[in-house]
Amino acid sequence: MASTMSVKLACVMVLCLVVGAPLAKGAINCGQVISALTPCIPYVRNNGAGGVPAPCCNGIRSLNAAAQSTPERQSACNCVKALAASISGINYDLTNKLPGMCGVHSPIKISPSTNCKSVK
Repeated sequence: MASTMSVKLACVMVLCLVVGAPLAKGAINCGQVISALTPCIPYVRNNGAGGVPAPCCNGIRSLNAAAQSTPERQSACNCVKALAASISGINYDLTNKLPGMCGVHSPIKISPSTNCKSVK
């Protein structure tokens, strides 16, 4: 199980590096997003069992602080969307509640149909 998750995360990272390569210097990259949000994965896969881990909230706060411009928020959105799509059994309702539970307002709502170009 852990091996499968590692392979999925590695694939998402490679995909994001390829897609994100043309982004401007200083833009958020998918490696940062994956690193920040990995502590949240068990929470959103297990229907919130055990409460929100502190490292998950720390990651959400750091991403929010890093994504100050529209291009950065759109880049983060694409990375989060790709990460979420690679995780089986994710609870999107919990995923979208996480920022608020961590005291962060996020303009990004993650679902398989999210249009990240509309994030401002």
